[in-house]
Amino acid sequence: MESVEHLDRPDRLEPLGGAEFAPKQTYLNTSACGLLPRRTIDAVTALAEETADGRPGGAGDFEVVDEARAAFARLAHTTPDRVAVGSSVSVHVGMVAQSMPAGAEILFPEGDFSSVITPFTVRGDLKTRFVPLDRLAESVRPETALVAFSSVQSADGRTADFAALRAAAAAHGARTLLDATQSAGWLPLYAGEWDFTVSGGYKYLLCPRGASFLTVTAEAQDALLPIHAGWTTGEELWGNNYGPVRELARSARRFDEPPAFLSYHGAARSLALLEEIGIERIEAHDKALAARFRAGLAALGHPAVADDSTVVSVPGMGDRAEALRGAGVLLSARAGNLRASFHLYNSSADVDRALELLAA
Repeated sequence: MESVEHLDRPDRLEPLGGAEFAPKQTYLNTSACGLLPRRTIDAVTALAEETADGRPGGAGDFEVVDEARAAFARLAHTTPDRVAVGSSVSVHVGMVAQSMPAGAEILFPEGDFSSVITPFTVRGDLKTRFVPLDRLAESVRPETALVAFSSVQSADGRTADFAALRAAAAAHGARTLLDATQSAGWLPLYAGEWDFTVSGGYKYLLCPRGASFLTVTAEAQDALLPIHAGWTTGEELWGNNYGPVRELARSARRFDEPPAFLSYHGAARSLALLEEIGIERIEAHDKALAARFRAGLAALGHPAVADDSTVVSVPGMGDRAEALRGAGVLLSARAGNLRASFHLYNSSADVDRALELLAA
């Protein structure tokens, strides 16, 4: 078995983002929660202090929410009128689930994240079917109404075959729901390729918890029931405070939840940082670190799940997470796997530190 010190690895990588990040430990756990940039903390703190002082505008600014909406739209290669804001993935998925007709067949990969699945199963009147991820595209059939899946599997980091799934859904007239929570922020997202996408903001998008994004194509919008409709979802924002909303927003804003302003004031700053650095640059950085870790694991006799993802899982080693945490290296245990997840604030030194501890 080759030692860690003599591995032939790519050039050393330093963190991206500069002084925005200053973790106090080796943090390889973005798939659980991303680190907040300094600018985001400052924005949340400023709003909290202004609100405590009695700010004229109340608890926050819709203009800043729309900044975040527009920034996410750019990152997702769509337009702001196709983006709705909310608090969590399960809230967005719940809206899709409640909009499906009784008896509709929903197809999932086995073992996908529960927030993608449970809003459908609790209905009780939908047909839910589960197949292995690598057979998902071939399992779409004429009676399939919707294919719901994660871009990257939370448990083991495997990525879905996007092209095959798009082709299969189109061939059978099925709609698609992509959960991009484990990829938005490091993997380019093309929201218009899917009927619906959902992206929790608090992982690779580096947003505070409480910021989450739903995209809806114009063609799919009429099939979605705006179950969170209220005064903020009117076409005229300030004209529907009392009585029924006269006209819902003609855009995807009709599907908004009332925004958690502290979260969105922070989200606008986090998404701006990602735009400044560039998703393609982040993707190259994150994947290089993941490849370095996979190579080191293989040399130690611990092969990881094979994939080109920034999420690296080692089967059967989840019980090592606690000892690593005690040594100042934070990873996750998921479904029996030891899961590391790399992002822009990580470096080659972080990878090597984890490998050193695993070799000990």
